[in-house]
Amino acid sequence: MTRVKKAINALKTRRNILRKVKGYRFGRSKKERQAQEAIFHAGSYAFAHRRDKKNDFRKLWNVKINAALSSTSLGTSGKMPYSKFIGALKKKNIALDRKILAGLAEHSPESFKRILAQTKLI
Repeated sequence: MTRVKKAINALKTRRNILRKVKGYRFGRSKKERQAQEAIFHAGSYAFAHRRDKKNDFRKLWNVKINAALSSTSLGTSGKMPYSKFIGALKKKNIALDRKILAGLAEHSPESFKRILAQTKLI
């Protein structure tokens, strides 16, 4: 087999690739070809999961709002469903998104109860 001398650019590329995969396990952190493939996969996973993260947070906010709604006493009617609460907010033109509502429900329940009172569902 013939001898191949790597020029400065090739060594620089290798160094940059291996720098990106520092901390990966097995050959992916030492071997250039495996490292390159690991970078490609990691990039595609990161792209997909940035979008998944938004869905995960929305689900979490819905759970927090629903928990706060079920903890409030509504007299004889019992618990108020999440969907009716969101519908009432839209009818009353209260423009608070789910992120803000979840934060209020978790950290300041008295403010959340005031919002419930404005929707006239409590």
